[in-house]
Amino acid sequence: MKNFSIATRQKGNVTVLDISGELDAHTASHLENALKSLIEDDNYSIIVNCSKLDYIASAGLGVFMAYIEDVRSLGGDIKLTNMNDRVYNVFDLLGFPTLYDILEDEKEALQSFDN
Repeated sequence: MKNFSIATRQKGNVTVLDISGELDAHTASHLENALKSLIEDDNYSIIVNCSKLDYIASAGLGVFMAYIEDVRSLGGDIKLTNMNDRVYNVFDLLGFPTLYDILEDEKEALQSFDN
């Protein structure tokens, strides 16, 4: 099993989570804790950069579903970027593109927060 890691960085008033590895039932709690911590610290503009995400399972998708409404109700959003085709296909199959902004790259996501 590959490792999963999250690196957090700021781009102005937007927090970027760089996730890498495999997001599954064993690692989903790491993402959940990171999102919970951002919300507790009043960081509601969030980009999740998936450029190094190799795999996502339903448990990982569930974490995104659990937090999107909370973040949006607080005036923020979670935008997903830089997905490889395999990861995007999982999101697409389950209808996530209608619920989330899934953008080509981080620059595009940052610009969408400015609008």
